[in-house]
Amino acid sequence: MAEVLMRDMVGQTLRELRRTSGKTLRDVSGSARVSLGYLSEVERGQKEASSELLNAICGALDVDLSEMLRLTSERVAAHESVTTLPVRAMAPQAAVA
Repeated sequence: MAEVLMRDMVGQTLRELRRTSGKTLRDVSGSARVSLGYLSEVERGQKEASSELLNAICGALDVDLSEMLRLTSERVAAHESVTTLPVRAMAPQAAVA
């Protein structure tokens, strides 16, 4: 199974929420009081944001932290269902006597 990194999934969710809201990186970085470069790295999954920073970013996006985490959880679950074979497909077939 392909490795799932939470920082990638969180970053993708944050980027999607930001774009959906019509806000720029500059808008969110200013409201969240985080550097534009760091926010960009978080969105690209290159930096792992602290809970305080995630809270600030969500506040700047007018989204509850719990909603962002729920969306991220759904993203992870979708990724897992695409990259994981069903258990029965991996089990060896029993010999017929």
